[in-house]
Amino acid sequence: MKIAFVGKGGSGKTTLSSLFIRHLATTGSPVVAVDADINQHLGPALGLDDAEAERLPAMGDRLQLIKDYLRGSNPRITSAETMIKTTPPGEGSRLLRVCEDNPVYEACARPVELDGGAVRLMVTGPFTEADLGVSCYHSKTGAVELCLNHLVDGQSEYIVVDMTAGSDSFASGMFTRFDITFLVAEPTRKGVSVYRQYKEYARDFGVTLKVVGNKVQGQDDIDFLKGEVGDDLLLTVGHSDWVRAMEKGRPPHFERLEDDNRRALRALQAAADATYEQRDWERYTRQMVHFHLKNAQSWGNERTGADLAAQVDPAFVLREIEAEAVTA
Repeated sequence: MKIAFVGKGGSGKTTLSSLFIRHLATTGSPVVAVDADINQHLGPALGLDDAEAERLPAMGDRLQLIKDYLRGSNPRITSAETMIKTTPPGEGSRLLRVCEDNPVYEACARPVELDGGAVRLMVTGPFTEADLGVSCYHSKTGAVELCLNHLVDGQSEYIVVDMTAGSDSFASGMFTRFDITFLVAEPTRKGVSVYRQYKEYARDFGVTLKVVGNKVQGQDDIDFLKGEVGDDLLLTVGHSDWVRAMEKGRPPHFERLEDDNRRALRALQAAADATYEQRDWERYTRQMVHFHLKNAQSWGNERTGADLAAQVDPAFVLREIEAEAVTA
């Protein structure tokens, strides 16, 4: 199950995504956690100290390796240099699975031990001084999008992505790559403004969007969120002494998280699991191709010097069964 956490800066999306990742780890489920936020705070939220977080390998710095591996023997992709962030898989492409070892995970993922289990953590890498004036952060998140395009995940397998803040996710087609998107919103006008943008942009793409109200202090806050987002409001959470201790670098054992917050995390998992039966791999592949053709026409063809529309394999549909056909 592919799950995104989005929200405006400061909404608490990284904190909530890290709690959800910790919760999934306690269930014994395989989890790949991805930090695709420009601020790169997911590692510390999962308990890494600053030095450990800085040593995490950046996916953006290993894009060539990722392309070389995913290209496989796909005859429609003439070289790894012609692959862009939206390049879809086809016959001969290598696909990624959650529960496997492969060169991409070896280069980009690191295990993080949590209470009750471990997860694989991948990070896009920070926006550096060298990027200023010559690059945008989407060049780094492109590595995440390319991996998601080639990912075949099954039931009770989880990929949790802490996305960029605000509506930046719509700079590419990555917002369509998830089974469910949890939008974290504070009970303020600014807090729900990102929800309105997300709802509007995602309207035509069948995105399953649920709002998680954060920093809620009482019934008035709940009523405000209900009035603003209606049935999209899944649940609300308030103050947590456990989270406060975690933010000070002294998290108690995870089993000491407050009961109401544990119930909230179980509700998030239930909402994600419920989307499994709604999966439409043909639509998923079709949307992938749609955004690839848009990117090819707007900048990709000129950038690569190739006709990137030719990369589309019209007979290929990404499915769970395709995981058995990964090339050696």
